[in-house]
Amino acid sequence: MSILYTPTTLGPIVLQNRLVMAPMTRSRAPGNIPNALMVEYYAQRSSAGLIITEGTSSSPNGLGYPRIPGIFSAAQVEGWRAITEAVHGTEAKIFLQLMHCGRISHPLNMPAGARVVAPSAVAAAGEMYTDADGLQPFPVPEAMSGDDIRDAIAEYAEAAKNAVAAGFDGVELHAANGYLLEQFIRPNSNLRTDRYGGSLENRGRFVFEVVDAVTVAIGRERVGIRLSPFGVFNDMPLYDRMEEEYTWLAKQLNDSAPAYIHLVDHSSMGAPAVPESMKATFRSAFKGSLILSGGYDAERAESDLSGGKCDLVAFGRSFIANPDLVERWKSGAALNTPDMGTFYTPGPKGYTDYPALLQ
Repeated sequence: MSILYTPTTLGPIVLQNRLVMAPMTRSRAPGNIPNALMVEYYAQRSSAGLIITEGTSSSPNGLGYPRIPGIFSAAQVEGWRAITEAVHGTEAKIFLQLMHCGRISHPLNMPAGARVVAPSAVAAAGEMYTDADGLQPFPVPEAMSGDDIRDAIAEYAEAAKNAVAAGFDGVELHAANGYLLEQFIRPNSNLRTDRYGGSLENRGRFVFEVVDAVTVAIGRERVGIRLSPFGVFNDMPLYDRMEEEYTWLAKQLNDSAPAYIHLVDHSSMGAPAVPESMKATFRSAFKGSLILSGGYDAERAESDLSGGKCDLVAFGRSFIANPDLVERWKSGAALNTPDMGTFYTPGPKGYTDYPALLQ
């Protein structure tokens, strides 16, 4: 049997196979509250060994895109509980991805009283879509004060507790793709001169304080982290010391000992490739589980798993269009084609209406 479909473990958690449904923003949560349509969506895809949810905000300040969910209110916890119960009913496991968007936001996508905050008052290049007024330039964020940083760390920890209360098996900290945690790491978005800026040790401080707070809150075996070395999404340009600095991060994360690192390579979507040397560094320096993602099909996943390059492989767009992806690959059936025009639009079209083999 293909190793891809064999059971494995993630710390103490038993997974029914080595396929991970990657976290993908789908913008189907009006009012930022998970709903019945999202229950159907995740339940349809629960033949995966592990589902990692779409990015979910730890606080009102962390909301960036239209209609993304949160995990900071009682209503949100209840909404997510219905989803975890549906997923667990088919033996899949599910982690909640905690995503604070930082400067990748706009006030028109946020509730009253929320603030666009970031390490430094540096606007990202580009635009943000808003339901209220279409595309808008990214605003200049407020540079976070010491109190803001402490509050954000506490919000991550409380959100992790809320996730466990909602029935999640764990959480993934989104430190990739240009969001708040990566904004602290990267030198173009972090111009601070205090203990959270300057040297890599200082730029990484916020990330590790969040990791520590969340692991204290819910336990290391329930915590993963996503990183995107060589990623350029959301105005995160390449820089000369990137491989050196992410090597340091890999070693430091091994000391912090979360359950897994999820390494994303967006080269299949036109971004610079993550060098094989960088992936190998994470494999050797980090002793927990390693998830690789980015443009995989079943054959390539099988090759990397068999070659010991990773422990799990995450798939994104394949799972969007194929709720029964595992069965399709096992049987050799053709795959549905994803409709990119409905990736972020409200309602069931392009979300829960992709046909399954048995329909």
